[in-house]
Amino acid sequence: MTDQNGVFMGMDLLCQVNSHAHRTEEMDVERLLVRRGQPFSLALQCHTTLPPKHKLAIILHLGKEGEVVVKVLDARAGRDKWWFRQQGAQSEVLLTIHSPADAPVGLYSVTVLLLSPDGHILEKTTPETFYLLFNPWCKADSVYLPDEELLEEYILNENGLLYQGSWDQISSLPWNFGQFEQDVVDICFEILDNSPAALTNPEMDTANRADPVYVSRTITAMVNANDDLGVVSGRWDGKYDDGVPPTRWTGSVPILRRWSEAGAQRVRYGQCWVFSGVACTVLRCLGIPTRPVTNYSSAHDTDGNLNVDYLYDEQLESVSEGRKDMIWNYHCWVESWMDREDLPKGYDGWQALDPTPQERSDGVYCCGPCPVKAVRDGDVGMKYDAAFVFSEVNADLVTWIVHPDGQRSQVSLNQNTVGQNISTKSVYGDYREDITKHYKYPEGSVKEREVYEKAGRQVTQPNGAPGQLELKIKHAQAILGTDFDVIVEVHNVGGEDTPAQLTVTSNAVTYNSLHRGECHRKTASLTVPAQKAHKEVLRLRYDHYGACVSEHNLIRVTALLQVSGQPEVVLQEVNIQLSMPQLHVKVVGDAVVSRKLIAHISFTNPLPITLRGGVFTVEGAGLTAAREIQAPDDIGPGQEVKVKLSFKPTRAGLRKLMVDFDADRIRDVKGIATLIVRNK
Repeated sequence: MTDQNGVFMGMDLLCQVNSHAHRTEEMDVERLLVRRGQPFSLALQCHTTLPPKHKLAIILHLGKEGEVVVKVLDARAGRDKWWFRQQGAQSEVLLTIHSPADAPVGLYSVTVLLLSPDGHILEKTTPETFYLLFNPWCKADSVYLPDEELLEEYILNENGLLYQGSWDQISSLPWNFGQFEQDVVDICFEILDNSPAALTNPEMDTANRADPVYVSRTITAMVNANDDLGVVSGRWDGKYDDGVPPTRWTGSVPILRRWSEAGAQRVRYGQCWVFSGVACTVLRCLGIPTRPVTNYSSAHDTDGNLNVDYLYDEQLESVSEGRKDMIWNYHCWVESWMDREDLPKGYDGWQALDPTPQERSDGVYCCGPCPVKAVRDGDVGMKYDAAFVFSEVNADLVTWIVHPDGQRSQVSLNQNTVGQNISTKSVYGDYREDITKHYKYPEGSVKEREVYEKAGRQVTQPNGAPGQLELKIKHAQAILGTDFDVIVEVHNVGGEDTPAQLTVTSNAVTYNSLHRGECHRKTASLTVPAQKAHKEVLRLRYDHYGACVSEHNLIRVTALLQVSGQPEVVLQEVNIQLSMPQLHVKVVGDAVVSRKLIAHISFTNPLPITLRGGVFTVEGAGLTAAREIQAPDDIGPGQEVKVKLSFKPTRAGLRKLMVDFDADRIRDVKGIATLIVRNK
């Protein structure tokens, strides 16, 4: 509403100056994005100088419908108030606006008013919009993190690693978080606007967005699509024909864009690392320091007894079906850094947040924020969901044989299996940092026992004395597409020769312990001489496992030893991660913003069968939006396929191009190229 005869000409949001000062220039320099608790400036352009005794006033509106109105005071005010100061400069007025460090985050509109000496509104500017984000650089903000190197990683890094595999064979998956890519910030607030709380009581939801505890808990509920208009639909049964297989994604941005473009329709499909990757993108974008975390041998203990029970019959067939207790090979969640003013002193810092839909919390599929310190110290009553996270890293694995008469006998108790090698990417480079000590005291330590008792846990005792037969399972490096040997060793530590029956099975399983089919089974009657060992070799051929292996490329070998004529039973189990080939990615050309580059991508089929329906997916923050390239033909055994792709980088800096290859019988083959992009 600027008037040709009035004073105001317009308003310059000084986007470049402000975004540089607020570390948001990677997001956008065409729009205003600022962080709370830190001043920002606007230039009011005028036809003439302000008339004497006239005053300026600033009004903010917040919320989808502008339902929250904030008057910005015209004199220096306390930390909890918005205020501004003005400085005339010929035909402009520089307005410096100070926001409180606990202001709600969101999309604000700002209007400048010209008031007459008696307070009447004479003129006002056209409303302009800006985003206000959390500010981990500001001491007074509850997400303040006083370490520049950590902020460089946990707020500003758009690339990262998600850890997968198994505790003894850890692998890393490059992931494109892309939190500063075009329109991602709009989608993050769209996610908050679609939460049940925002839809039922928008005014209260808007006010609550001052609190990172509230915002992060809302995001963990909204990243999964189980209860609401959430982003990703989870699926673990291998049937992904009506969507995208979880292993195909290489980053969060295509998922977020697909959700938004479809009008808040769930995106099919994700599994735990996808949920954690998307949550990490959203939380970093909003300004909450966040890192992805992987827990190996992660317990899903549904009945809360801190035991995960595995049941087998005497033929080694699993009879655990229908029971939800299970151990996942690995499980990914995120940690976010914040103060916990809602809890007693001492629980600030890293908070575990798990967006994978596992169990309901307050009636909704979400988990956290849970203080990591509460997990380590066994304070299982702390908000939110400390008992569930405690069991994920501390449950015992108890294995039972169920006899034909329904009676059970406990054959193994493992107190050290669950919660191993808890991992995140180091802030100092692309390697793993072990953070297990933040979640639990050393196994077997006095402190660990005290924590168990504090958590109300009964320390389970193994059955009786150890027997005279012991089992070990060994295997060489197993590569997908090849045949390999598994060696089962039976050691007789007693003084007498001992007859026994040995059953060995191999099953294709998913990373979260769902069975996809038996690959091979072998039984043998043997007598093990005193103080000697017997070796049984199980040859696993691609013919055995190729047709039923899951997209996670995992084989579980289980060995059961029954001593003849005695109740003694010994059981041992090992998960074998089949190692994958890699894609070769080479980028040719000078890496300069807006200049064309060509990526050459090649893949050699490692399997003894022909691959059909091959597709390459390529994306990279600051390099290119996600694109798919179909393989030109079927790919025979040992055959190489080559494709190329041209793209123009959009932003300078260290950039990573992520590539995935999927076909009918092989999935999740990854490749990466790192390049330094310069400005023109």
